[in-house]
Amino acid sequence: MLVHSRTGKWATWVVFFLLFLPLFALPLLVIVAASFSTHWSGAFPSRPTVENYGAAVRGESLQALTTSLVTALAASVLALTFGSWAALAAAALKKGGKRVLDALFMLPVAVPSVVVGLAVLVAFSQPPFLLNGTRWIVILAHTILVTAFAYQSVSAAIVRLDPMYEQAAASLGARPSYVLWRVKLPLLLPSLNAAAGLCFALSMGELSATMMLYPPDWMPLPVQIFTATDRGSLFAGSAVAVVLMGTTLLVLLAVSRIRTKASFR
Repeated sequence: MLVHSRTGKWATWVVFFLLFLPLFALPLLVIVAASFSTHWSGAFPSRPTVENYGAAVRGESLQALTTSLVTALAASVLALTFGSWAALAAAALKKGGKRVLDALFMLPVAVPSVVVGLAVLVAFSQPPFLLNGTRWIVILAHTILVTAFAYQSVSAAIVRLDPMYEQAAASLGARPSYVLWRVKLPLLLPSLNAAAGLCFALSMGELSATMMLYPPDWMPLPVQIFTATDRGSLFAGSAVAVVLMGTTLLVLLAVSRIRTKASFR
């Protein structure tokens, strides 16, 4: 913290809690409270129960959670692979070429995700790339949506790299492929892990494009939460939402531990 006086530190913490609690923590706490309730008629929920979580961790909800995990993991791996490759290629381009590549990768972020879903639906509903009605079209859409974040994260990390490591390895006779795999990528590992965590979290929470594309046998958890609340099952949907948040948080904590270990290598 850059505030050195005790009074300034206390004032900073007060402002932080005044902004954090109502804007971020309170809505999440309301969802958690609703997940343990069956009725909400006043300022606080009533009729506490854990039955909502019983339904949230079995049957269709468990299958939807598995679907979300598989989709997010696949999309994260693909996005990290393509985004990192493109970022490494863009670093070798001239400024004009890099700007064009930046714009191309940021285009899916610049438009609503439902537009990306519509584009994927139109593009892959006819042979020879007929993916409509399969799980692959959902994974493809998620990959397109999160690749931009992987590209930007790795691009920023490449700019911060000290070129002396690569120059030293090259001066000792190392081939470019060896420099890439044994020097550059290990230095980028903390940023790669951070990008993977970001892509995973974004994919786990993606709804708009998924609603347009998912087949009946491949329903991710955000879609189930939406359908449950749309039918009026607010408390059951809140429990499923808490399961989604908890699962995503656990995966991000695991990725954070990997990133921390990679930073000390």
